[in-house]
Formats: sequence, structure tokens, C-alpha cells
Amino acid sequence: MTPKDRAEKAAAAMWAGDAASKWAGMEITRIDAGTATLEMTVEAHHCNGHGICHGGVTFMLADSAFAFACNSRNQSTVAQHNVISFVSPGRLGDRMTATAREVSLTGRSGIYDVTVTDQDGRTIAEFRGMSRAIKGQLFDE
Repeated sequence: MTPKDRAEKAAAAMWAGDAASKWAGMEITRIDAGTATLEMTVEAHHCNGHGICHGGVTFMLADSAFAFACNSRNQSTVAQHNVISFVSPGRLGDRMTATAREVSLTGRSGIYDVTVTDQDGRTIAEFRGMSRAIKGQLFDE
């Protein structure tokens, strides 16, 4: 199995049980070993009292991309610590893209950076996630 095949199979296994990402309207648009891209369109129910995309929704998109990237090697992995910096607001109708990439993977610990952009390439947020591998796999190999 190639690393990309493994990543796709791991993503399919995770996606099957990921009600939260589906509920928010996300879709996986790219997956490979150590990387993942998820997208969603900002709808009215994603907006806060300021009429902009709620920070928690932006965080959720980034966190989901992080999750698919750090589980792409078929090793069950969870978030240990995450931080996000909001750069500019997402707005109603924006197509937000979260692109996650692996920065470091040593033993059971990983570091991933996720950039969230809109349809014009404007940066919405920068997210850093630290992962920790746990027992188990997403599918039998």
C-alpha cells in the first residue's frame, strides 16, 4: 500500500464516524501522508453576533484538517494541545479551506501547522496542533 493509499483509507475510516465535521458542512478535498485539506462554506448558522464566522467554527475546520493529517498513517492519534491565531474574519458565503501539513513526527508526538484561507487566498487563521499517538489503528493492515 502506498502512503497516499494508506492516507485515503485512513481518512475514509475516520470520515465514516465523523458526524461533527459532516454536520458542520466540511468536506475532505485532499489527503496524503501527513497532509490534509478540508473545505466548507460559511453559512448563516456559522456566523456570530458580529455577522462573521464564529471563531469556534474556524477552529473546528482547522482541527478537523489537523486530525485527518495526523491520522493519515493509520495510527490512532489525538490532539494533545492546539493553538489558533485569528488573522481576519471569515464572512457569510466564504469558502474556507484548511490546509494541514506535518512539521515534525518523532515517536508518538507530532506537530502540524494548519492555514485557513478563503476563496481569494486571504488568510483567516493560523493553527498549530500537537498530536499524540495512542493504541490502535483506523483499519486493519
